[in-house]
Amino acid sequence: MNLADERLKELDAPSLTANQRIVLRCRLASEFIHTGRYDAAREALGQLWRGIGQRPNTEGMEQSLTAEVLLQVGALSGWIGASQQIAGAQEKAKDLISESASLFEQIGETDRAASARSDLALCYWRTGAYDEARVLLESAFKSITETVGRLKAILRLTTVELSASRYHDALSLLERRAHLFGEEVSHALRGSFHSHLAVTLKQLGTLEDRPDYLDRAIIEYTAAIHHFEQAQHDRYRANNENNLANLLRKMGHYQQAHEHLDRARRTLVRLNDVGILAQVDETRARVFIAERKYREANRIIAGAIQTLEKGGQSALLADALTVQGVAWARLGVHESSISILRRAMNIARDCGALVNAGLAALTLIEEHGASRLSPMELYSVYRRADELLKKTQDTEAIARLRACARVVLRRLSGVNIHDKDFNLYGVVYDFEAKFIEQALEESDGSVTRAAKLLGMRHQSLVYLLKTRHKKLLKSRTPPRRRGRTVFKKE
Repeated sequence: MNLADERLKELDAPSLTANQRIVLRCRLASEFIHTGRYDAAREALGQLWRGIGQRPNTEGMEQSLTAEVLLQVGALSGWIGASQQIAGAQEKAKDLISESASLFEQIGETDRAASARSDLALCYWRTGAYDEARVLLESAFKSITETVGRLKAILRLTTVELSASRYHDALSLLERRAHLFGEEVSHALRGSFHSHLAVTLKQLGTLEDRPDYLDRAIIEYTAAIHHFEQAQHDRYRANNENNLANLLRKMGHYQQAHEHLDRARRTLVRLNDVGILAQVDETRARVFIAERKYREANRIIAGAIQTLEKGGQSALLADALTVQGVAWARLGVHESSISILRRAMNIARDCGALVNAGLAALTLIEEHGASRLSPMELYSVYRRADELLKKTQDTEAIARLRACARVVLRRLSGVNIHDKDFNLYGVVYDFEAKFIEQALEESDGSVTRAAKLLGMRHQSLVYLLKTRHKKLLKSRTPPRRRGRTVFKKE
């Protein structure tokens, strides 16, 4: 009999009243969620659990019990929804947790209301809404007085800052609160602290060329894996194996990276956690790309995308699509690569994950900006990347942005007759496409107005679009059919 079974046996105590049994169910569910035992959490909730996002039957319960039940059901819905990549799960979890927070506020339980907002922030973070998550967590941290709740809020706020590439903010947050994660704290919380610190050090070590940070990151990952093993938190242990593999990839230790990914995959397959498993496969694809094994990378990332498309974690999906765009570009499937990178940009932007959208834009320029994007299109993508990344602290992203600026400048500065592969017809074609695209953009797709800007007839521009510049047809508004006259000619 394992620990979960022993704790669940407490529910069978005949001395418990109905309300006491509900309180115990919620407390056990909270503990199991915290250690990643989602099946045990569902069992602990019993008939209160009616399915992901389903409102439990709280008829006859006092408000405090109703609020607690809604919180645990909502939190568990969010975690399982992320684990299984279930579409709409995060929105349903938001509704349940928001109702819980409102009820707690009404009865004056401000501490529990703040804890509920902390869980609500996770739902926003999973969908890429980092600003909303940050506001909720900062508010929750100020209001929560219970130690474990405050520590959870710190770690969750660090997660948000890392996702938004605000690495110095994340490091400062962790270093100021390091003393709170001493030996009196649970292995699960200590493991989370070491894990977050490792991620932060890895990012800063890579971006600022600090080998000492990278060495510390390996130590912190190892400590995190140890604490999660002690806590029997297999999901988080596997997640840290994945993160360590990603660090080893950046350091060029590809074989070691594969070994950690293999261990993580075995654990996640056993747990049937398809969400984290998709992230492991994305890391594997990145390792394959680093090894120039592009076909293997494409095969792996395709499966991860298929999984992530089922769920609501748009930021993760955008990152996976960006990896696929690189693989396709290296395999020579250029049009598909351009299309998938544009999709990654739009998905990340629409969910509020602006940094992810900006990185997808940079990838589009890096892989295709030298020749396969028109100069105006290239300039447009760069402007979007610059706007999306204006708040990032990621020095690697900033360095990539500067490199992409040089690509744009080279393309916009014109060509020289002594350039390699110079061809007059090709140059004329490019300039023709450049000005037609600009005219369509300034005329909001109207061919008639664009033709006037270009000093040509409407029919002539239509002919060029249908023959020489078919790619620009998507930039025009759909032509309207003229109605037939009802009068006959005499």
